[in-house]
Amino acid sequence: MDQISRIGMDTSKHIFQLHGVNAAEEPILRRKLRRKDMIAFFERLAPTRVAIEACGASHHWARLLCNLGHEVQLIAPQLVKPYVKRGKNDAADAEALCEAMSRPTMRFVPVKSAEQQAALMLIGLRDRLIRNRTQIVNAIRGYAAEFGITAAQGIAHVAALLARIQADEALPPLARELFTLQAVEYEQVQAKIAAIDAKLVAWHRADPCSRRLAQIPGIGPVGSAMLIMKTPSPEAFRSGRQFAAWIGLTPRDHSTAGKVRLGVITRAGDEALRRVLVVGATAIVRRVREGRCGWGLAAWVKQLLQRKAPKLVAVALANKLARIAWKMMMTGETYAGGRTPAAECAL
Repeated sequence: MDQISRIGMDTSKHIFQLHGVNAAEEPILRRKLRRKDMIAFFERLAPTRVAIEACGASHHWARLLCNLGHEVQLIAPQLVKPYVKRGKNDAADAEALCEAMSRPTMRFVPVKSAEQQAALMLIGLRDRLIRNRTQIVNAIRGYAAEFGITAAQGIAHVAALLARIQADEALPPLARELFTLQAVEYEQVQAKIAAIDAKLVAWHRADPCSRRLAQIPGIGPVGSAMLIMKTPSPEAFRSGRQFAAWIGLTPRDHSTAGKVRLGVITRAGDEALRRVLVVGATAIVRRVREGRCGWGLAAWVKQLLQRKAPKLVAVALANKLARIAWKMMMTGETYAGGRTPAAECAL
């Protein structure tokens, strides 16, 4: 009875709290370890099941423990929270993890490889650089407006704005110098984004599934790469609807007493993946409204636009795109939903 059957492990930067139970569900392990002692402890331990709260670093620990012969299961934080009895501390979290992993209906997060995490880092770095570029452009536009120099919105007009600033002899010397510094910073960020985009396109072209997903109108290379990177195990979902629900594109359910009450979308899951699908769907809706898209579902989009707002139609279309992508990832099929090529309706 003293054999540990499963362990819940609450992780942090330096301190790790363990909670283990035996086959009779009796707690026989309550221990706090420092980071340097973790590997030595699990090397001496017989192979067992270990639950860790899913986060970026948890995949690293999962790979290490799997190499030692243990079975590691990652659980999303929102699924662990209901099992915390009272209060919030490391011991309570570890106990909640140990309890949550024993539930027969519990859902687990697949462990990512180091290569998959590196690909996700590529997406994260690209998002951060784009945010930095937006901040720089907004600062340039704001400062230029203080001197009476304005330009149309959009990245495409930034170069013309900088040229006008450079040619304006009425600007004070200090302002001209500071505008030059911001222009140099903008060019550096642009160069970094171009380099990251080149790496992303190379990754996309090297992955057969990503190339197939790019055939879906509204997805494009960036969207298809993100779908593959952020969904390493599509077989974990029972259906396309469950996949769309995981992304957060399904209505929130408030039903009770037999009355069905559906609200706005849940916005659960990965925000970046949901955003790229909605943006792609918005581009499709705009082209359908302009009569410039002959995609297979254009008729369905037109009918929906007659009774729903364009933004609602875009979200509904993003839901459908997610389901199509899941089906293609599961079956290995190519897209055959219409005659319009992806380049016409993609981002």
